[in-house]
Amino acid sequence: MATTSVEVFGADEQSVVPVDVVRWVRLARLVLAEERVPGVAELSLIFVDEQSITDLNERFLGGTGPTDVLAFPMDDDVVLGGRQPDQGGRGPGAPAEAGEPPSLIGDVVICPQVAAGQAPEHGWTTDDELALLVVHGVLHLLNYDHADPREHAAMQRRERELLARFRELEQGD
Repeated sequence: MATTSVEVFGADEQSVVPVDVVRWVRLARLVLAEERVPGVAELSLIFVDEQSITDLNERFLGGTGPTDVLAFPMDDDVVLGGRQPDQGGRGPGAPAEAGEPPSLIGDVVICPQVAAGQAPEHGWTTDDELALLVVHGVLHLLNYDHADPREHAAMQRRERELLARFRELEQGD
């Protein structure tokens, strides 16, 4: 029997802009559910300061300066069940069947300071900008891109749909 379980881990590693981590974790879970991510999956959502995102941008993307969101997909390698490294028995007291190992989707790293600076340019609140960045980052991990105009339009359309769905659910709370 296939198990479906999506775990989103959230962390606020900055103190400049207040962040409702629980709310953004709910949004990331919604995106994963709406995109029908199968099986057992894990994703991390991390909010960092400008220096941290600048360092990540330079180190991994060759960019300069701070950016709003970075998405780091994990490798597609699946870890086999059983004991490591010998793949022998599961050990005393272990269930007969090994559980399905989680699929590590990746990490979304967001800089709330950059989001707060961008929000007025878009004519909305910092929370609106953070919501967009959460959705945008998760969609990147799920292979959405915006390299060409058609991909860009498809990604923006999906972002709008997911954000509308999230607002709808929040108003029902």
